[in-house]
Amino acid sequence: MSAFTAELAAVLSDWRIVAALVVTAVAGLMRGYSGFGTAILLAPAYSVLWGPRVGVPVMLLMELFVSMQLLPKALGQADRRVILPIGAAAVAMTPVGAFILLTADQDVLRRSIGALVLVFGLLLMSGWRYHGSRPLALNIAVGTTAGLLKGATGVSGPPVILYLLAGPEEARRHRANLILFFACIAVVSIIPPALGGLMGWAVLAKLLLLLPVLLLCVPIGARLFHVIPERWYRRFAFGLLVTTGAITLLA
Repeated sequence: MSAFTAELAAVLSDWRIVAALVVTAVAGLMRGYSGFGTAILLAPAYSVLWGPRVGVPVMLLMELFVSMQLLPKALGQADRRVILPIGAAAVAMTPVGAFILLTADQDVLRRSIGALVLVFGLLLMSGWRYHGSRPLALNIAVGTTAGLLKGATGVSGPPVILYLLAGPEEARRHRANLILFFACIAVVSIIPPALGGLMGWAVLAKLLLLLPVLLLCVPIGARLFHVIPERWYRRFAFGLLVTTGAITLLA
């Protein structure tokens, strides 16, 4: 039996794969509906199930595939003047943040991911948003913060989402902006874990089982964008983020 086959059999016999499949399906629906949700939900959930050094690389690979799935339709709708500088700064800083993923204590890192998601969920529920202008310097600062978070925790979304959702654009433009940003950062984010030896058979076996579920649920969520009122979605998504962050922080 090959190493990969043995790892795949071990994953299939572990109850945690069932929990991961359920969370992955929900994350796919969220990502398809809103343009975000993959990393913010899966990074803490996978970190609880398998630890950050396995969970985060699995999530990063899945984020890469789903970003490429959503990108073509979003390109024409996104505000590239704002998103490309944010994405470029995030890409430049992701390898710096990845040093933390490769060297930090796993329990501290897991709790940090949980705290980040919990605070983000509470901020979304509070209704707070940034309402100022979007000059180039601020775009770069937001992208820098997002890149550091992406490399260290796999979660780059909170600063970018809070920054972008305050604008006057319609929901369709917000969604396209987020999709373009996550596509910008998806490719570079997998390079440091791969070079650091984290993309082993344990990661690839889980990816093989979970990725089809994500790719199936994303287009379903995209169709729901035209059906489900945004206020219903927000109540569910924000509550789920707070719950996930709290469990990850306290587990």
